[in-house]
Amino acid sequence: MSDSAFNITDDERDYSMYSLKENPFPYSPVPEEDPGVYCGQDHVAEAVSDTVSTLLGTGKSKHLVITGKYGNGKSHTLKYARSLVRDRDDVLVGYVAQPGEGFLDIYHEFIYDIGFDGVQEIAYEFLASVARDVTDKNPTSADAVASLINDGEVLLSEIVPTAIQQLSDITKFADFARAIVHMVYEDTNLYAWQWLTAEGIRYEQRKEMEIHSALDDDTMGVRAFTSFKNLLLELGYTGVFVFIDEFEAISRLGNKDKQATLNSIRHLIDQNGSGMSILFACAPEVWQDVMSEYHAFSERIGNEVALRPLTDDHLEDLISSYLQTARPNESEKIDPFEPETLELIHQRSQGNIRQVLSICGKALDRSLAQGQQTVTPELVQGILE
Repeated sequence: MSDSAFNITDDERDYSMYSLKENPFPYSPVPEEDPGVYCGQDHVAEAVSDTVSTLLGTGKSKHLVITGKYGNGKSHTLKYARSLVRDRDDVLVGYVAQPGEGFLDIYHEFIYDIGFDGVQEIAYEFLASVARDVTDKNPTSADAVASLINDGEVLLSEIVPTAIQQLSDITKFADFARAIVHMVYEDTNLYAWQWLTAEGIRYEQRKEMEIHSALDDDTMGVRAFTSFKNLLLELGYTGVFVFIDEFEAISRLGNKDKQATLNSIRHLIDQNGSGMSILFACAPEVWQDVMSEYHAFSERIGNEVALRPLTDDHLEDLISSYLQTARPNESEKIDPFEPETLELIHQRSQGNIRQVLSICGKALDRSLAQGQQTVTPELVQGILE
């Protein structure tokens, strides 16, 4: 058999005829981790901004559900909002791709998104505050106290008992306090990480850290989540943002598991009237079911905003913004797309963002391959047939 039918190459495509450095449209139109473009849907941007700003400005908890049909930009909106706040020093941001099988999965994904290094840094931050209290040193950061410990100028045996006692008082959860402190010990930090992420560890490993309980059910997950948030507030953080995507996945759970998951989130909200904001992305039909069947949960959220299909103007802004990311010079032009081409794309996609980006990416490459100066309606029609 001959492989002559295949023409595989690593040659870069040259989009300079369109004044572009590259094809700016994603070949797999899924949201980027840190989206650089957000267009249209001003009512959604306003609702997200108000929710985020409430926590940042007042410290009070506020929550939001973003609804929208498949491909209308729910995940993109969540990730764009996350990108705006994740680099702030006064908040912690965790992203949950989907709720999984229950609240413990939500907690697990949240801690995993913060990461081992992130949790360890928070542990060192707390030890720095304790070191300032019980030693003559004045470490002002996680790195500073880590250096003092590594150099032997501050002994763990000197500060750990006080750290565990203080953190137990703050969190009312002694096992959580011990796990956080053990994040700085080389011999046990992996055990501590596994316990904190609810992965489960053997009794012998818990005993080594003097941890008596297993973090293995939703109630314990809510308790650990609240403890973690209270630790952050003690360290001077404004609060925690939790972004839960694809919340409609709870509809696949049995009634008992669904009820347990929603109850756990409700308890989490009830126990954290300050310092926490949860933003959900959910299919509208599932959210309607939640509102009609689980009033105690939906009433805790209180705010919903719906993503709508793109209008003609929104679609033009979206395409222009993507093109601008690949232009050497700033421009709001839609070249090489003809105006009539955008009308056809809007008609065939029905304003669905995911379909718009997919069509645009394919059309630009097809136009380049055919040596056309512009992306014509006829070319797009050929792609869609």
